[in-house]
Amino acid sequence: MTAIWTTRAETPDDVPAVRGINLAAFPTADEADLVEALRADPGAWIDGLSLVAQAPDGTLAGHALLTRCHVDGEPALALAPCAVLPSAQRTGAGSAAVRAALDAARAMGENLVLVLGHAGYYPRFGFVPASRFGIRAPFEAPDDAMMALALDATRPVPVGTIRYPAAFGL
Repeated sequence: MTAIWTTRAETPDDVPAVRGINLAAFPTADEADLVEALRADPGAWIDGLSLVAQAPDGTLAGHALLTRCHVDGEPALALAPCAVLPSAQRTGAGSAAVRAALDAARAMGENLVLVLGHAGYYPRFGFVPASRFGIRAPFEAPDDAMMALALDATRPVPVGTIRYPAAFGL
């Protein structure tokens, strides 16, 4: 696949393709089912924060999802899942989708994004260990894997424990 990606917000017509990307990218249907559960939760889903990476031929190959979570009652966003078709991995599709999602969140005035992910991948977007902000997961997680990104350095970041939407099952 090409390394030239167009990004945009998911549309209703994209729902089957987004599910297909998540089914192909992960060994079980858990992440695909999580996306559907989050899409059905009006307290978690935010229109415009489910982003896709599209090849010039129209094929959707990458997906990044931001949904509402909280840090001790203050609003934040959870980045999960982020998925790329196996045939498009290491071509920039995932990075393009994540950057587009972060840009969309910033444009909406959001301030904090949290991710539990690979410590070698997410720092390229500015993520640092969440513990640097005094933020902790509601479960045991390696310090370098539970990360946070402040989208607006002029605004305060809440301190405390993350509360994920019910769909995460925590």
